[in-house]
Amino acid sequence: PSEPRPPACGARIPAMQPAGAALLALSSNRGAAYDVVLLGHVLAAVVGFGAVAVAGIYALLLRRPGPPSVSVLRYYRPGVNWAGRITFLVPVLGVALVGMSHGSWSYNDHWVIGGLALWAAAALAGEMVVWPAERGLQRLVSEDSPDTASRRSLGWQVAASSGVLMVVFVVALVIMVAKP
Repeated sequence: PSEPRPPACGARIPAMQPAGAALLALSSNRGAAYDVVLLGHVLAAVVGFGAVAVAGIYALLLRRPGPPSVSVLRYYRPGVNWAGRITFLVPVLGVALVGMSHGSWSYNDHWVIGGLALWAAAALAGEMVVWPAERGLQRLVSEDSPDTASRRSLGWQVAASSGVLMVVFVVALVIMVAKP
């Protein structure tokens, strides 16, 4: 006599349905590729928005009276904030996730549209406020400008807009996890 075979990985076991088992089964049925893209989506959001948060913190440090620290000077050396631009991968990977979800998620889901709208607002704020002000700070720091009024003003723009974007990030995170 043969023994009963255990269910396939990710299959639902009716007698054993702890909290979250259905979600685990759903995630497992999507495959490893979905999980890799999901990980990339989450990492892009954390790295991109984390870079924006760091820019805000350094902008506050740059507003202090007196000469800036070596780390602040190093941070504001001229160049593109590529870590912040990683946020542009977030919707690309999110669209891929919707496509890979086997119909579990769609553009009819309010949380998907809400997430895209929040990302669009954050990208617009980044392109129109954060990164131009950051470039201004880079210029002032690289020229060793004594213009502390401009440094304080641009520092405030970066810090305040970075703080707003952190709120947007947290709201988007809650929406993505809760999927209301």
